[in-house]
Amino acid sequence: MSFFDELGRYLSSANSRLQILGDLGEHVYLALLPLVLGIVLAIAAGWLGCRWAPARQVLMVLANLLYTIPSLALFVVIPGLIGSKILDSVNVVVALTIYTTALLVRPVLDALDAVPPPVIAAATAVGYKPLRRFFAVELPLAVPVLAAGVRVASVSNISLVSVGALIGTGGLGVLFTDGFQREYFSPIVVGIVLTLLLALAVDLVLVGLRALLTPWTRVGAA
Repeated sequence: MSFFDELGRYLSSANSRLQILGDLGEHVYLALLPLVLGIVLAIAAGWLGCRWAPARQVLMVLANLLYTIPSLALFVVIPGLIGSKILDSVNVVVALTIYTTALLVRPVLDALDAVPPPVIAAATAVGYKPLRRFFAVELPLAVPVLAAGVRVASVSNISLVSVGALIGTGGLGVLFTDGFQREYFSPIVVGIVLTLLLALAVDLVLVGLRALLTPWTRVGAA
């Protein structure tokens, strides 16, 4: 039997299709929820770092240190820190939120630094308070630079979720471990293809969101 015959037989099974859809849904949840949480935390850290120089240095060092922790080790350590069970999906969510935040701290700081000072001064002059100015002026203008970091973080999350399969919660990574254990390559190939397609789909969505949130860039390009 050729590989393509084997792949067709695997995909023709209703049980296989149900497993694939379930693993894909779990993968989307485990990748995107930490991305959203990490963006929120990184923006808060960036706001603090831009307004207090000592905090900026501490955040940069801390972010670099956190991102060097091996993902599998973090997945295993987190249950002892938060009191969850080893197989709980919350372990992956917390770990990837930490990674996403660490990865985005520098891009957020760079994005906020890229906002022209005259624009900030003009907003202050017309009566914007610091918090309102941040959300109404600084953060929207930082989106073009920030979006590049978010796109990298999304791909990183989609990739790292698969590692969670080694502790029982890995979305499409379950297809990899299942295939390796049974020496059955069809689920491995399906898992790889779906992971790539998911990364591409999320990246395209993020590009669309960037265009939607920054209409002035389209006007400038025209």
